[in-house]
Amino acid sequence: MENWQAIIATLTFVGVIFLIMTEWIHLTIAAFLGALILVFAHVMTLTEAIGYIGDSYTTLALFFGVMVLVRAFEPTKIFEYLATKMVLWTKGKGYRLLLAIVGLTTPICAFLPNATTVMLLAPLIPPVAEEIGVDFVPLVILMVLVANSTGLLTLVGDPVTFIVGDAINISFTDYLMRLSLGAVVALMTVLVTLPFLFRDIWHKKLENLEQLPHPQLNHTRILAVGGLIVAFVLVFFVVGEMLPIRISPAAVALLGAALALLLAHHSKIDSINNILRDVDWSTLIFFMSTFVLIGGLEKTGVFTSVLGVLAVVLGKNIILASMVLLFLTGALSSVIPNIPLVVAMVPLLKQYVVNVGLVSSEVLSPNFEGQFPPEVLTLFYAMMFGATLGGNGTLVGASSNIVAAGISELHGRRISFKTFLKYGLPVMTLQLITAAYYVIVRFLI
Repeated sequence: MENWQAIIATLTFVGVIFLIMTEWIHLTIAAFLGALILVFAHVMTLTEAIGYIGDSYTTLALFFGVMVLVRAFEPTKIFEYLATKMVLWTKGKGYRLLLAIVGLTTPICAFLPNATTVMLLAPLIPPVAEEIGVDFVPLVILMVLVANSTGLLTLVGDPVTFIVGDAINISFTDYLMRLSLGAVVALMTVLVTLPFLFRDIWHKKLENLEQLPHPQLNHTRILAVGGLIVAFVLVFFVVGEMLPIRISPAAVALLGAALALLLAHHSKIDSINNILRDVDWSTLIFFMSTFVLIGGLEKTGVFTSVLGVLAVVLGKNIILASMVLLFLTGALSSVIPNIPLVVAMVPLLKQYVVNVGLVSSEVLSPNFEGQFPPEVLTLFYAMMFGATLGGNGTLVGASSNIVAAGISELHGRRISFKTFLKYGLPVMTLQLITAAYYVIVRFLI
């Protein structure tokens, strides 16, 4: 019976990915139907499916909170205002616009999860593109590629880095010393591709900038109070989990959303129904469905079987295992959202290093607070680089990709799987190669 369940879980997952790649049906519908197939085929019960969603509640709560926060301040015209300022800074030169997106995204992603950064900044892109006369889809994709890459700068820049860092008990400072340079290498890789992948925009010139419309800010007093709410949220995103009583980013995002709703309702700049109606429910349902699909592979032992085969093949060869993990995780992360992938792979990788005799079984304890041997840490670093940078490969590879697609669709343009692939696949390939060199030179030689 378990073998049949594993086959159904695998075929369902592959089928969902195929439907998303071919774009026969919307990606949210494909994932939602796939999750329901696992329930109706008795691969898991509905209670178990909800349990897998519940295990990832922090991701969903974070996304929902930031979506509400951003939407609540749309009536102030703040996004259109900032977009015009950005266009004026570019002085009509396309390459300056591309570099502005890189420069704006990079420092924020060092301290905020990359999907959160995309939620905050992506609404700027459509009005910018409209004013400068270019398609905004490539610009949104560039923001995603930069966000995924610079999420590696710090321990809190990407959910994947936090998950892996927490598993191996690495400190914020140690992360900066060992791994941040790898993020710089990944970002430089994106910069090198700009004149080639974004050549039309790179060479774009816009004349008569003084004739651009200059939107005026509405409800400036409300915007000032809203700025305090946003500042509160950003500060506690960074320091909340360092406090004696820890406050998770998800809880901070939900509190920020509640305060934004209270402000909008009290000031009457918009109704609660309008704000909640415009939340990107499609993206949230996609993530919930994906957690169930990954849960099906985990429950039926598909992940365990794959890693068991690798353990036999790789043995104690750290260099070979690191490279296989980096490229394998990168390839998987290009078609499997990297957050649930890493959540599933971390305990399996721990089991692998125990099985081949590299560490003792005490590391499998949930309460283990010790340090792994340096050579074992390299395996986790390789997996982290693969999962993060592999997310740049396709539309479904990372949470920020899906968020960007949802924002784009809300502005009247759909990012197709093929369109994202045209930009993401070359960048991912180059980044995985450069990351492999970094891991080898920094940790293995």
